[in-house]
Amino acid sequence: MITLYAAGPAYGLPEGSPYVTKTEIHLKMAGLWYQKVPAHPETSPKGQLPWIDDDGVKVADSTFIRAYIERSYGVDLDAGLSKAQRGQAWAIERMVENHLGWASCHFRFFDDDNFAKGAARWFDGLPGEARADAIDGLLGAVQSNLKAVGIGRHSPDEIVELGAWSLTALSEMLGDKSFMMGHRPTSVDAIVFAMLAQILTPFFDSPLRRRAESLPNLVGYAERMMAGYYPEFAPEMSRAA
Repeated sequence: MITLYAAGPAYGLPEGSPYVTKTEIHLKMAGLWYQKVPAHPETSPKGQLPWIDDDGVKVADSTFIRAYIERSYGVDLDAGLSKAQRGQAWAIERMVENHLGWASCHFRFFDDDNFAKGAARWFDGLPGEARADAIDGLLGAVQSNLKAVGIGRHSPDEIVELGAWSLTALSEMLGDKSFMMGHRPTSVDAIVFAMLAQILTPFFDSPLRRRAESLPNLVGYAERMMAGYYPEFAPEMSRAA
């Protein structure tokens, strides 16, 4: 059996990490049995979640996990898509992970209220001074990452606009389709949904969330994906509508 090492449920969502959600949905799409185990990023071969152990074969990073699943189990999560559609799906995935995700990260970590009830709680078990040092270290690391990818060099209003452009692009590409590439979910839907769920969860508030809520087809899409893959969490998602 495949073991999926994950962050675990958080913020009214089945997973605190959108990348774990991506991998879990890929496993579900492939029809593979797996067990999900909470873990810390330090346990991973690449120092990040998710990672899997498949009978001793360890694979880290959601994109390489997908490649491993398809190669090892003879499945094609994009079956039926043309070469052009596969290229479009890859471009969408890169936009969501390497642009929209960083915009969402800014409001998760650098909005005081969101941080206080979110990532700051990771260190609740530490004594006062150690907890303060751990929080400072985390914020410093996230800020460095945001600056390195460029998002962190902009003002909050500019970050909202950048994120909103990506949300609008997703909305336009989705149109009136049920899923990003047509009438059935394919690999790209795993990460598009995972990131939208992180933005739309009622647990956090942000101007980026309000921009997402203004795009009804994206909200409906997120609800559809949640109902299909995590029905027990569907009521939470509907509160964001």
